[in-house]
Amino acid sequence: MSGYFGTEVQQRLQAQAEASVDFINVTPGACQTGRTMGCDDPDRFGWELIDKILNRDGICGFRMIPASKADELKSRLAKGGFRFDTWDVFLADQASALAASEAIIDQGLPDGLLDQDKPTEPDDEYTARIQAFMAASGVVPFSGSLLAGTVGPATTVVVGDKTGTVAATAHGYLAHNSYSTYHRYAWGGLVAVAQSQRGRGLGNHINARMIVSVFRDLHATHIYELVSASNVPSRRMVESCGLRRDPAVVCGVATPGDSARFTR
Repeated sequence: MSGYFGTEVQQRLQAQAEASVDFINVTPGACQTGRTMGCDDPDRFGWELIDKILNRDGICGFRMIPASKADELKSRLAKGGFRFDTWDVFLADQASALAASEAIIDQGLPDGLLDQDKPTEPDDEYTARIQAFMAASGVVPFSGSLLAGTVGPATTVVVGDKTGTVAATAHGYLAHNSYSTYHRYAWGGLVAVAQSQRGRGLGNHINARMIVSVFRDLHATHIYELVSASNVPSRRMVESCGLRRDPAVVCGVATPGDSARFTR
């Protein structure tokens, strides 16, 4: 499958999410979660569709759900045998995130590293190399089409050495359709840093570069990133870029109750 990466299941889910781009764009309550089908308003999207996705794919993503409705959603999913794993949402408006992120970028990169080109082709060697790097770093990548922005507004930023070896990546895109309260909010993530480069501030730099790109290139009004409660380094990274935890919303994914967590 051209542009898809990972296990057979991961590639199948990527293909399904990508094939549903038009449906996601015109359906109230639907959103693009990249790795799976997704929803940002269960009431508008409807449980008939959610149940259909869960029965077909065994998984469904949920974005920007009011925290006050999280227990209700979790209970409804549990009745069907699904677990609801959540992440904390860190959010910033354009002014706050740009001020912090541009200050980080102005500090420059660690010696020996350079900003690399963004991927533009879904299935070329460069995009596949970025996907392989993400996977090796423990990050489940998106399809090549989503990374390259050929099916919707997106940006993938890359840092590497003089030989072109990838040292860090991050990705941002506009996940929500025109019916959504979060239409111009960018999702940021897929932050990966080579083990040999950790401890040099590279995570902050690549995250900041992604944030600047979603505002300058994609014209987002806000940026949000998802971090698990136990991931202290990532929480510090996003906070350094001007984001703050928003306890009013949660993001998560529904998976079978006996399965492993889909992403960390």
